[in-house]
Amino acid sequence: MNKSDLIGAMAAKTGLSKADAKKALDAFIHSVTFAMKGGDKVVLVGFGTFYVSERAARMGVNPSTRKPVEIPAKKVVKFKPGTELTVD
Repeated sequence: MNKSDLIGAMAAKTGLSKADAKKALDAFIHSVTFAMKGGDKVVLVGFGTFYVSERAARMGVNPSTRKPVEIPAKKVVKFKPGTELTVD
């Protein structure tokens, strides 16, 4: 499912127009992004938790030259599914 499919599914489920569903999805994405940039976790009970994790700097290997390459530290977004989120 891509963003367009998700917007269509949201519109069908809620009775909103596709334009309104797109606005709602964009607002959700913006709000989650803003919260995580501020260092907050976003907890959606029953669905899961979005959070930021710090990856330490490390040494890697360039596969084409086999030379060592330093990979810098960075922050990454992670998602931990909630216990009620199942795909059975």
